[in-house]
Amino acid sequence: MQIEIKIDENCSEPKIIIVTDKLTEEVNRIMDLLSEKSPEMIAGFRNDIVEIITPADIIRIFTSNGKTIATTNNEELTLKHRLYELEERLSKNSFVRISNSEIINLKKVRNFDLSFAGTICVKLSDGTITYVSRRYVAKIKQVLGI
Repeated sequence: MQIEIKIDENCSEPKIIIVTDKLTEEVNRIMDLLSEKSPEMIAGFRNDIVEIITPADIIRIFTSNGKTIATTNNEELTLKHRLYELEERLSKNSFVRISNSEIINLKKVRNFDLSFAGTICVKLSDGTITYVSRRYVAKIKQVLGI
């Protein structure tokens, strides 16, 4: 792949042009990466107080009793978004869904324990232990390249 950058003083905003002989998986991946916009912040609620959370600070997001909760190093905050909305908004390079009720930040994972039959045990940076549901095991293995 060749990469070319052209500096033009008359250009008001960056423009990306992909020149190729055919649409390949690599081109599709590049387009997905370029079009992906991860949020710079998410609003979390504690009682009537709104706190701004940066996605990098989130360890995990899970649902409990009909509420969506984000865990950071310091606290648990309630979010107004549903899991599927957060899954779409958050960076696919950092966040991955591990069950119908949980998304984790891959950058906050200490280790994955594959010794359990049919599932994966995940230990997070805050000491939390959670599990990948059987439905998502293949996806996690693909993300990890195993």
